[in-house]
Amino acid sequence: MSVIKGIASPTKFLMQADALGNLAQHGKAYGARAYLICDQFIMTRVEQNALPGFIDEQSAAYGVFGGQCSDREIDSHVEAAGDADYIVGIGGGKTLDTAKAVAHYLKRAVLIVPTLASTDAPCTAISVIYNDDGSFNRYLFLAKNPDLVLADTRILAEQPPRFFAAGVGDGLATYFEARACFTAQRDNLVLGNDGKMLKPTLMGFAIARTCYETIRKYAAQAMYAVNSKTITAALENTIEATIYMSAVGAESGGCAAAHAIHNGMTLVHDLHGAQHGEKVVFGLFTQLVLEAAPMAEIEEVVDIAISVGLPLTLEDLGLKTFREHEWRQVAHAACDVNDTVHNMPFAVTPELVYDAIIATDAMLRDFKTKKAQG
Repeated sequence: MSVIKGIASPTKFLMQADALGNLAQHGKAYGARAYLICDQFIMTRVEQNALPGFIDEQSAAYGVFGGQCSDREIDSHVEAAGDADYIVGIGGGKTLDTAKAVAHYLKRAVLIVPTLASTDAPCTAISVIYNDDGSFNRYLFLAKNPDLVLADTRILAEQPPRFFAAGVGDGLATYFEARACFTAQRDNLVLGNDGKMLKPTLMGFAIARTCYETIRKYAAQAMYAVNSKTITAALENTIEATIYMSAVGAESGGCAAAHAIHNGMTLVHDLHGAQHGEKVVFGLFTQLVLEAAPMAEIEEVVDIAISVGLPLTLEDLGLKTFREHEWRQVAHAACDVNDTVHNMPFAVTPELVYDAIIATDAMLRDFKTKKAQG
């Protein structure tokens, strides 16, 4: 049987200031009844700007996201959605993953309105499922990508700078993980009709590379816009990179060690307060150490991370005490047979990952000291 390569993307990706007010208009193409899953903090804005549009020709019910994209949370919204024609997710990454999973199980269209540019969740046909305690459970591969992703740049310009930086961290990993997958011609994250993952394409790799180039060029400048809650061209370019390019590049180009190490790091209680992209960028540095990447390349990524205020070391991420047995568990979990560390172009073992984590933390502490000294 010949190798099957492929690329996946949301049907539509739209970027516009104040787009939330047009949600009902966009929803008309998918039916008359919507079920919205919303983060608590955005509910007032949804009630003021989005729900009035549903009054005349459509109806909308909504549920507030409970905080964890778990099987329990998904099941509760599947039941609440009833006979809705389509599902809408409005919020951060876990909220959006929940909405996508609900639509998947109900076989409905799904519209996505991200309030944060912090993860790949808005555009992918994947939901990351966690246990109720916040530890990683599994990837749920969905039948299709979202039907519409509506990026409201007004909302995204007002997101907390830390979340924006986390999106940059997640996006930074996209190119390097896709590069590893493409070099080895391992699987990407696009599910074929036979239930097997496809192989990465030139276009998937090109999007991943453009994601990195865009972040390198615009992210530091975009952070000034976020800090001042303004919309600039640099912000729009970075949003396109962290929401769309990062997602399509990761899904179609493939993930490797960075995200697998992130998944292992969810076992560490001290790090439960760290954002997805913050842990991913540490996983990225660990991947680069595993690869023995040129120091000039590593230093460039460090400079980008520092320019947007990303944490670097394990202490920066919230680690209070390093316990060897805990981090050996992290390394073992990262090397789970079903995780993406095995997309690296060489064999990776828990021992290699553990040693790379130790070396990476030492390297990043040294970088921090040198930067502080000027």
